[in-house]
Amino acid sequence: MTPDELKTLIQSGEADRVEVTRATTDTNKFREAICSFSNDMGGRGLPGYLIIGIDENNADFRLPITDDLMQQFASYRSDGQVMPLPVLHVEKVEHPDGRGEVLVVEVKPHDMPPVRFKGRVHVRVGPRKDTASETEERVLMERRAANFPTFDATPCPEGELERLDLETFRQTYRPAAVADEVIAENHRDLKEQLAALRFYNLRRDCPTNAGMLVLAYDPLDLFPGAKVQFVQFDGPGLDDTPLAEKTFAGNLITLLAELETFLKGRFTQRYVPVSELREVAAYDYPPDAVRELLMNAILHRDYQSTSPVRLYQFSDRLEIQNPGGLYGEASQENFPRVNSYRNPIIGEAMHVLGYVNRFGRGVARARRAIEENGSPELRFEFETHHFLAVIPKHPAL
Repeated sequence: MTPDELKTLIQSGEADRVEVTRATTDTNKFREAICSFSNDMGGRGLPGYLIIGIDENNADFRLPITDDLMQQFASYRSDGQVMPLPVLHVEKVEHPDGRGEVLVVEVKPHDMPPVRFKGRVHVRVGPRKDTASETEERVLMERRAANFPTFDATPCPEGELERLDLETFRQTYRPAAVADEVIAENHRDLKEQLAALRFYNLRRDCPTNAGMLVLAYDPLDLFPGAKVQFVQFDGPGLDDTPLAEKTFAGNLITLLAELETFLKGRFTQRYVPVSELREVAAYDYPPDAVRELLMNAILHRDYQSTSPVRLYQFSDRLEIQNPGGLYGEASQENFPRVNSYRNPIIGEAMHVLGYVNRFGRGVARARRAIEENGSPELRFEFETHHFLAVIPKHPAL
């Protein structure tokens, strides 16, 4: 954006697209603005702009635009506070009067509204900023229904409301996803509540694929690969004797809980020498790295594939196989710096349930855990229909 374009934008009077502030610390206010721009209540299809560093009552005010400040605003894209993940761009632009700089956050309308911050749908129509009414939220849901941009957002006509574990939805998922006050004031029926969280398509009157994967009592008849297969081999190859086997299946709420329990205490920790006088505790496979990579595979896998996520433990390494290969803009050359979300609703559900904290950081956290454990470097092997994360065993264990 050029300074002239910025000046024109500020003077346009388009209050539904522009918010100007001198503040840098009101993080809730900033996320509310990002959420409301993402929802594009007016349906204009144009980006919204949060402009930091201008005081409308003090023309002489200037704000240093540091790298830390830019990183602060860039982090709002992936910290999981605004869901689904917003599409935004952060840049420094010369101040309209030519002295100093301002920070501009461009937020594009989301193709999967309603977008929420802290369980609330924020919108702006003209200068009004507020929590969406039920009618406004329904408009956003209907707008999303026309898009179906991803597999998990697509209606599942073979699914039925009776197949969903609605008690778990009411008691576990909904309280974690939606603010208590919103639930207390909620006059919508159950289908509308599910639709608001992208688990039901009102127009087709059926669950979405995400709804079936997250909530169905048994989604395997529709998605036969929606499971995790664990095998431990007594050697370095698939032809060696299996020592232990286990399959994790069921809806994602059940599967993830069972998998979390299984991973706790699964891996061995012993003291290994690092010098003649000192020993440190190390794992054969660092559990934090295994968990991060396994959750990453469940989130990003292709659920149309009949292959399960495979967790194979060999005598010298552990392999996690992700069905479906890389997706979207991700490639062997830019992975994991660039990541596209094949299953954004699944990602949101895993965040709500506490299995994903921040987005786009799982591989980095796994690498850090492996390095701190003293293990050999994590590596990836890419194939057309899957890719493999390989964690070498600690050399001293």
